[in-house]
Amino acid sequence: MVLRHRECLKLILILACGIWLVIATDPAALAAETAVHPVTGSSAGPCKETSMPLALREAFRLVCAREPIVLANRGERNVIIVGFVGGFVKRDDLKHPEVLFARYLSGRYGPAVQTTVFPNHEGKQAVHDILQLLDRDHDGSLTAAEKQRAEIIVFGHSWGGSQAVTVAEKLGQQGIPVALTIQIDSVRKPGQHDRTIPVSVAKAVNFYERQGLTPGEPNIVAADPTRTKILGNFHLKYDDHPINCDNYKWLPRMLNKPHHEIENDPRVWNKIASLIDSELEGRSSDVQAVSNPGLSSDE
Repeated sequence: MVLRHRECLKLILILACGIWLVIATDPAALAAETAVHPVTGSSAGPCKETSMPLALREAFRLVCAREPIVLANRGERNVIIVGFVGGFVKRDDLKHPEVLFARYLSGRYGPAVQTTVFPNHEGKQAVHDILQLLDRDHDGSLTAAEKQRAEIIVFGHSWGGSQAVTVAEKLGQQGIPVALTIQIDSVRKPGQHDRTIPVSVAKAVNFYERQGLTPGEPNIVAADPTRTKILGNFHLKYDDHPINCDNYKWLPRMLNKPHHEIENDPRVWNKIASLIDSELEGRSSDVQAVSNPGLSSDE
């Protein structure tokens, strides 16, 4: 009963933050910014942005320093990367790292990779769009070959992390494998289960903190360890390592700063970029590949 009350309190506070974000955002300014900087299909990415908040420039400083790569066997692969934003964030809100990271991936890999972002309440739409992208002959059904050519990576923050796992499960129910899921301070949505990684997923990794109002899931596990490799549950702490969060209004920063610090952490996005590079280049992406002095693994 106590646990249920705590979950209700967290949900109420999250709703309050979401309402504040909607009220505090200037729709005209956001629309103008979005018109100048489209979310998908742009090769510019965050690396060439000059007007973004300092926090986001810091978040991508390591990512943007990475060397470009060219993917091999492009014609034999159907690479799709899907991101989910947290809370009540819109898919084109450039004040959130998930949106800019999708732009970065589009610029890094070009047409070899299809990248998009969804709000966390549009899981069904995400599955629908993925199925359409996999259906290369556009006959309305997927062949075994079309399914096997799929290389799908799903990432998400907060409720977006929970939705990422759910989408992977839905794809698995249709016989579609998922190469990698990435959860960033994942918060379970009602009716979902973000702790257990479904058998459709080959690899999964989890980054979390435990001090915010909505602490992330600390320990993801594989439904079948023989089918899914958990790359690690990486615990980040910010008492002695504060992260700039000036892309958020003062109220979310005051109520739940650690939850936004991990979202803005340059180390996290750099490690995610490394994992995606490794996955798409066919290199090993084990626990050692993502650990460093700034990330402590509970594995």
